[in-house]
Amino acid sequence: MGAWALLDLLNREGRADILAPDAASMRHPFAERAPHFPAKARSVIFLMMAGGPSQMETFDPKPLLNRLAGQPMPASFGKIAAQFTDVTKEPLLGCRLQFQQCGRSGIPISEAFPMLQSQADHLAVVRSCFHDAFNHSPAQYMLTTGQSRLGYPSVGAWLTYGLGSVSDNLPAMVVLAEPDGKLKGGTPCWGNGFLPAIYQGAPVQAQGTPVMYLNRQPGVSESSQRRVLDLAQWLNGRHSEQLPAAASELESRIASYELAFRMQSAAPEAVDVQRESSVTRARYGLDQSVTRDFGTRCLIARRLVERGVRFVQVISGSGDSKDWDHHDDAYEGTLRQARKVDQPVAALLADLESRGLLEQTLVLWSGEFGRTPSSQGGKGRDHNPNGFSLWMAGGGIRGGQIIGATDELGLRAAEDRVHIHDVHATMLALMGMDHRRLTYLHQGREQRLTDIGGDNGFAARLTGSM
Repeated sequence: MGAWALLDLLNREGRADILAPDAASMRHPFAERAPHFPAKARSVIFLMMAGGPSQMETFDPKPLLNRLAGQPMPASFGKIAAQFTDVTKEPLLGCRLQFQQCGRSGIPISEAFPMLQSQADHLAVVRSCFHDAFNHSPAQYMLTTGQSRLGYPSVGAWLTYGLGSVSDNLPAMVVLAEPDGKLKGGTPCWGNGFLPAIYQGAPVQAQGTPVMYLNRQPGVSESSQRRVLDLAQWLNGRHSEQLPAAASELESRIASYELAFRMQSAAPEAVDVQRESSVTRARYGLDQSVTRDFGTRCLIARRLVERGVRFVQVISGSGDSKDWDHHDDAYEGTLRQARKVDQPVAALLADLESRGLLEQTLVLWSGEFGRTPSSQGGKGRDHNPNGFSLWMAGGGIRGGQIIGATDELGLRAAEDRVHIHDVHATMLALMGMDHRRLTYLHQGREQRLTDIGGDNGFAARLTGSM
C-alpha cells in the first residue's frame, strides 16, 4: 500500500519514471528502441489466410487418410470437438490434390501452389500448430493477439511498443486487408488492445487514397496546415506541462499528428506500384485479374519494409465465401483461393531475396486453424484448431525443413507440438525481443503477448542455432 501511495505522489509530480523507466520512452512513442539482444530480422510480413486453410490440401499430405476415405473415424481417436459436425460420425474425406517433393530439401507441397514450390528451400513448414479456439473470430484473435478474447494487443502492436519505429514518415505497423475491408475478427486483429492507441495498425488501401482521412481538405495548403498543427502542438505541450499525469497520452497524440502530417506525402509514394517496372508488376501477377489484388498488396508490402515499416499484415479472405473457410468443398475451395495467392507469395519471396531483404524480413504464412480429416456435407471440412500447418521464411529462419507432425489422419498435433504462443515467442525472438521481458502493466499484472506460455527453444530450432 505504501508503494502505491509513493507511485501516486511521484506521478502527480511527473516523476513516475523513477519507478517505471519505460514511462520515459512512452513520451516519445515512435522513438526507435534497442532490442533485448541482437535481432536476426528487422521487419515482419504476416500473410494471414483468413478462414482456415486445410493442412491436408496444402502442406501436410496424409496417405492413410486417402486409403481410409469414406470410412468412419477410428474409435481410438476418442471424443473430438468441432464447430458444426460430429467428427466421429462423418466419413473421412481423402485429398484429391497431389503433392510434389520440392527443392533440394524435398518438402512436400500441394499442386495448389505450383509457383510456391520453387521457393521450398526457403520455407520452414510447421505441421504441428495448435490452440483451442474453434470459431473464426476467437481463433483469429488467438492467431493475432495470443488470446481468444477481445481487448488484447496484436503481435504487431507489441513489436511497435517494444521496438518503436524505424521510419519517420510511415506507420510502424500497416494492414493491407481485402478491398471490402471485411474480416470476421475485425479490427482487433491489428488493434492496440490495452496498449496506447498509437500502437494500433494503420489500414492502408491498395487503390485510391492510401490512408482514409489523410488527404488535405481542398484549398488548404501545406504551409497553412503546418501553422495550424504547430498551434495545436503548442497547446498540447502546454497542457502536458500543466497536467503531468496526462503527459504520456498527450505526447502520443502529438507524435500521431506529426506522423500523419509527414505521411501525406510519404504514403502515396510508398504504395504507388506503378513506380515498379512492368516486369516486376507481372511477376507479382498484376497483369492477371485473379492475382492482381493480392499481388498488388504483396508488392506494397515489399515496398513498405524497404522503407522501414516494421510489421505488414497482408490478409487473404474477406469473411465470406471469398476466404479459406471451405465447408462446402475443400478441393475446389483450396484451388480457388490458392490461385489468388500462389504467384504473389512466390514473387514476394523471390523479390525479397533478390534485393537482399529476405534475411532481414520474416515472412509468416498462416490461417487461424486447420480443417478436420472427416467430411462435412460430403466434400467440405469443418474447423480444426487441434492440428494445422503454417510456414516461415527469411528473417534468420533456416529454410528447407519440416517441424512437427500431426497424427496419421491429420487431426491433432502429435510430434513437437507448437502452440501459437510458441510462434509468437519466436517472432519476437527473431526481432530481438524476449517475450518474457516485453510486458505492460494492465489490471494490476504485467501482461505479455505469450501470457504464461511461449517457448524460445522453438526459435532456436527454426534458426538452426540449437
